Amino acid sequence: MPKSESRHVLVIGESLVDVLATATGSPVEAPGGSPLNVAVTVGRLGTPVSFVTALGRDDREAALRRHLTESRVELRPGPVLSRTSAAIATVGASGGATYEFDISWPAVDPPDLSHVGILHTGSIAFFCSPGATAVAQQLRRAHEAGVVTTLDPNVRPALVGERDAAVRHLEETLPWVDVLKLSDEDADWLYPDLTHEAVVALILERGPRLVALTRGSAGASLLTRTTRVDVPAPRTTVVDTVGAGDAWMGALIHGLFGDPEPRCLLDALDETALRDLGAWAGRVAAATVASQGADPPWADSPSLTPHVTPTTA
Repeated sequence: MPKSESRHVLVIGESLVDVLATATGSPVEAPGGSPLNVAVTVGRLGTPVSFVTALGRDDREAALRRHLTESRVELRPGPVLSRTSAAIATVGASGGATYEFDISWPAVDPPDLSHVGILHTGSIAFFCSPGATAVAQQLRRAHEAGVVTTLDPNVRPALVGERDAAVRHLEETLPWVDVLKLSDEDADWLYPDLTHEAVVALILERGPRLVALTRGSAGASLLTRTTRVDVPAPRTTVVDTVGAGDAWMGALIHGLFGDPEPRCLLDALDETALRDLGAWAGRVAAATVASQGADPPWADSPSLTPHVTPTTA
């Protein structure tokens, strides 16, 4: 059976080139974009994945195609841009990154959902016009078709526009989202007057069955409507944090996809399963921050050996 016809994860969203600028060296170009990084993580961990994105017709497009192919991601046809998008990521002394963007996100045609087990989107593609409305509609379409939907807002304040409009867009979409990952920085920007606990409670009331709140080196919390677990972050040497949250998200998707029925799994997640999923995602993220740029590990990477499959049944 051709790869495109097998059961797989489908990711929709932006691709771009990260121009990594540091205080001590020349800029280095590397593949990036939150959805692309998630797709690459899923592919490298061994889960079948396809990707719908928008690219230009230039040297950067060729580099992104090569990166996706080498990471076992099937690239599906998408809109053509005048030039491939880019982000200048400046890495500070602590390893944290700040960004400036040259990006556009057009509307993407509804994808074929045949044999799709999980659909993921987020970040710039979720918030930026003119494509954001189409992405939200695709989440609804997938959810109503029985596909598990996952969303990582991964807020870029310089691009998402006015906060109230961004929050309305998110909340209007939540009924069609099964799994939502939110960083502490996302929560603080979207809901500056609420505690993290109140933000998670609000989200769970509106539809998602699993919310993951990540806090970088402070670990993560995974919550359903009945259960909460707090998972510490593994110790690691931080080179930079580029792509860490995307690797965490991709590892979570990989763990959920390990169950024959991810949608049924979400109704049965207990404390042990949540803890295993969080610990696994943390290990993958820790391996990512230990290298430069968004370079998630492969399934057979020494940093993930012995390989521990999350308990999802």
